[in-house]
Amino acid sequence: MPEHDETAPVLDLASRLTDDHHQSLKLWLRMLSCTMRIESEIRGRLRTTFGITLPRFDLMAQLERFPEGLRMGELSKRMMVTGGNVTGITDQLEQEKLVVRVPDPKDGRAYSVKLTAAGRRTFATIAVVHEQWIAELLQDMSSADKAQLIDLLSQMKRHLNASVPK
Repeated sequence: MPEHDETAPVLDLASRLTDDHHQSLKLWLRMLSCTMRIESEIRGRLRTTFGITLPRFDLMAQLERFPEGLRMGELSKRMMVTGGNVTGITDQLEQEKLVVRVPDPKDGRAYSVKLTAAGRRTFATIAVVHEQWIAELLQDMSSADKAQLIDLLSQMKRHLNASVPK
């Protein structure tokens, strides 16, 4: 396997930009590029270490935040994927006894999805390691830089939420 050349340019979404491109486009592509690099690494680590996909981890993370359970439509919105994708992931996790569908107390025709006790234990184990991986991937940024970036991205999110029609 060839050695990694530290001086070689990284070819990603942002690498095709020139000085002529609009600053906003540069910012968006840089954020997207960083997100995709981190996501790709985490996907691989989850698969290799735990035999789980990122969407399955994400669904379990949503359910961990809502112990009373979430309806399929709500899971779909929160995960920003189609209902069919959520159904497929839920079916797999249910077969593994990590989640359970229960009648929704507010609507007897609908179901909520909840983590089982085994699902909570499994998620807790994976979540600790996941957090360590994220810390490792971002370890070269100073705490002050991370805080500043969080503040700037929070401002951007507020602006986007206020200006983009729903």
